[in-house]
Amino acid sequence: MTLLDRHPRLAALLLGAVAACGYAPLDLWPLTLAAFAAWLALVHRAPTVRAALGRGWLFGWAHLSIANNWIAKAFTLQDAMPHWLGLPAVALLCLYLAIFPMMAAGLAWRWGKRHVAGEAPGLGFVLMSGAAWLLTEWLRGWALTGYPWPPLGSIWVPLLGVAQLAAWIGTYALSGLTVVLAGALLLLVHGRWRTSAVALPLVALFALTPARISQAPMPDAAPRVRAVQPDLPEEERPTDAYAENNLRALERLSGRPGPAPRLILWPEGALRYLIEDGYPTAYYWRQESPARVRARIARLLGPRDLVLTGGTAVQFTPAGEISTVTNSIFAIDARGRLRGRYDKAHLVPWGEYLPWRPLLSQIGFARLVPGSYDFAPGPGPRSLKLPGFGPVGMLICYEVIFSGQIVDPARRPRFIFNPSNDSWYGAWGPAQHLAMARLRAIEEGLPIVRATPTGISAIIAADGHLVGTVPPQRGGAVEAVIPPAAAPTPFARFGNWLALIVGAVLAASAVAFRRWGR
Repeated sequence: MTLLDRHPRLAALLLGAVAACGYAPLDLWPLTLAAFAAWLALVHRAPTVRAALGRGWLFGWAHLSIANNWIAKAFTLQDAMPHWLGLPAVALLCLYLAIFPMMAAGLAWRWGKRHVAGEAPGLGFVLMSGAAWLLTEWLRGWALTGYPWPPLGSIWVPLLGVAQLAAWIGTYALSGLTVVLAGALLLLVHGRWRTSAVALPLVALFALTPARISQAPMPDAAPRVRAVQPDLPEEERPTDAYAENNLRALERLSGRPGPAPRLILWPEGALRYLIEDGYPTAYYWRQESPARVRARIARLLGPRDLVLTGGTAVQFTPAGEISTVTNSIFAIDARGRLRGRYDKAHLVPWGEYLPWRPLLSQIGFARLVPGSYDFAPGPGPRSLKLPGFGPVGMLICYEVIFSGQIVDPARRPRFIFNPSNDSWYGAWGPAQHLAMARLRAIEEGLPIVRATPTGISAIIAADGHLVGTVPPQRGGAVEAVIPPAAAPTPFARFGNWLALIVGAVLAASAVAFRRWGR
């Protein structure tokens, strides 16, 4: 009798924790496959659907708690919340997130098994497990505003040949097929080698032949992007000198004008000064007027250069009181003019607004991000048309993790700018965030450029490979010619309908194999 049989609950917890080792920064994806294979065996051996649900929930709780351990650091950056609450908060969040792996286990047990005494796992069970995981991970991506961090399919980013499948079927379907691959390992253990003989070599073939988008030589005058990482940690924000120190670091790293037009990209929240005109002067940081701040930025630029920077926009009531605050991106030209603004649409619960504020504020809860006002959401993904650069898509921070929700449907961009503040994200978060941005680039066939204060700033090509990066905890900048966009991928055209079709095919095939097995 094995550990799976003697202590199934303990085994589910241990397997869930091991399965999280496949995510960045560890990237131990073979451990994830092995752990999922053993977990599928555990679910298959469950005597009742209730037992299967329990094994799925325990696996999911351990799996997602380990993967999301980085959230705990955010509690150390805001004195309004107890610092010791970080790890318990992760555990409490994952009590909810584990519901989705629990549902996947229940669906696989109920509809994938033949329920014959002593029966070994079959192909029907494996296919239904993949379909169930795909469906429930997709549900996790939108239920209660959505939180798909991290999708199982992101373990393949180190093997771009496999990750490229996301261009055809999307990340959620890639996650479902990952479960099917783990199931192929399980079938191999049980002597059912035929399925494994097809699945495993196929994955090896994809892994060894990563696709690359060919790029013709670009002239010296081709437009360039420069992502700046000032390496000022979030802990410095409360100090009186933070705004000025940050702007000086950004100025120092923004480079010099050259023959090519440059789009200089600063991180989320990089600019602590208000830069829109018309605000009551009492709200200016040390009375620094927006016009003077924009003039300082303009001095960094050549005549065809632009800056895109994260910052804050504020709206006021007629009485001069703050009515609305938005987390925004501003475009500033070489004459100090504002050429456009994007307001973040997909806000972070507890970070950018406090859910159920009237109740929770009364019992001592606060936002994790310092500030007295909740942010208001913008209208959704938008492309700003910038002179000399064309349409540029805008996504702030974790908006980039939502598969199928990142491109302006009215104007496909040339590339996407994704400023973020990954100094909140501990040791694991920045690497996982980058991996998910790379999957979005693959899905949409669009380059993505990320700028963070002290995370991992990067220029990502449309096939997901990294053109250049600035490592975490280091100041610097990365500059390159804007990578070319690919033609719209199948996923870019049809979105997560493709993932749901893959799920439906897996489920229908599972039912057919189950009946055929009888």
